[in-house]
Amino acid sequence: MNQQLTFAPADDGLWEQYNQLATRAYGHPVGDITHLREHADLQVAVRGGRVVAGGLGLLVDQFFGSAPVASACLGDGCVAPEERGEHLAADMATERLRPLIDRGAVISTVVTSSTGYARRLGWEAPTGVLAWAVATDDLKHSFTTADFEVEHGLTDEAEALQRDLARQWNGPVHRPTWWPRWKHDKSNLTTYRFARPGHPVTGLLSLTTKRHERHGMSLVVHDFWAAGQPTAAAMLAFLGHHNTRARTIEFRRGALPPYPTLLHGLRHHRTTAEAWHPWMLRILNTSQAIRLRGWPTDLTTAVPIEIENETGDCSRWMLQFSDGAAEIIPTHVEGQVTFTRRQLAVWYAGGYRSTTSARVAGVHTTSDKALTTLVRSTTQFEPWLPDHF
Repeated sequence: MNQQLTFAPADDGLWEQYNQLATRAYGHPVGDITHLREHADLQVAVRGGRVVAGGLGLLVDQFFGSAPVASACLGDGCVAPEERGEHLAADMATERLRPLIDRGAVISTVVTSSTGYARRLGWEAPTGVLAWAVATDDLKHSFTTADFEVEHGLTDEAEALQRDLARQWNGPVHRPTWWPRWKHDKSNLTTYRFARPGHPVTGLLSLTTKRHERHGMSLVVHDFWAAGQPTAAAMLAFLGHHNTRARTIEFRRGALPPYPTLLHGLRHHRTTAEAWHPWMLRILNTSQAIRLRGWPTDLTTAVPIEIENETGDCSRWMLQFSDGAAEIIPTHVEGQVTFTRRQLAVWYAGGYRSTTSARVAGVHTTSDKALTTLVRSTTQFEPWLPDHF
């Protein structure tokens, strides 16, 4: 490892080298490296003419406070096994972010099992992520379709519904035009629309099948978008109609929105949940991230806060809210609430659902009123990221 390490954007040859490296490092081909070539940025580390690390980056918007915020979504990163242990993953993350920041990214999201290095760099998880499974018979006996009609296929109307519903959570991706086709082709998805006769579409469900070794199958749900409880109940009833072939319905990690339809509707509570590594958020540009986010329209106030910087020192800021907008400017006023970089990301995503949860998470405050104001400012919508990259 005496040869110099260099970082570079990938040309055609480096793309192919990285594809081969990822296959070796992950132990299987990584299809997205090919499928996302037209849409993703690939940065690599090269030593002695060989690609030894790299990863994809997508510049997309994510909804926070109902507003789109430019985000650097990082995925499919790896380091050659023989290069591990030299902190190359952290250096590679910096290089992967650089071109996306230049193009306007002010926040960044990663989904990684290596949460330790991500936390050291300022990413944090706003909420837990679960994959749910429920017996198909339980859905059949607990929910009815009422008068909903079910039609197959994705339409412009259904995509518009998905965008409208995505704005009602903190975190979902504002899906580019190429996103649905990528996901459908990658996972062999089948999509269904739900609506009452003569009315607009109010539900969107996409799923795939997973065959069992001996007989039968499971259904795996990837998209579950419902405009209200009756629609959600109709969608769950539709899934229950597969009980003669599928013993269980699995909701892919993060696919089931965090609302209590199952809890309030099932006759028998035999659901199981499997925890997955969470999505993690990092604020790259505090001023711009605050400016672009949506905020409560009835909040007009100013709160002095302190935010830990990358060197571990704290900077003083005045956070000002007015008429659904906010800005943050430097100040000499002592902060009433102090955030670490990671706590700032959780707060931004609405992850602190109460002042109690913020305090337990370590947020320091000298003013209960100030902390209450800050928590209220980001909890209009809940954090949820149903999209994976």
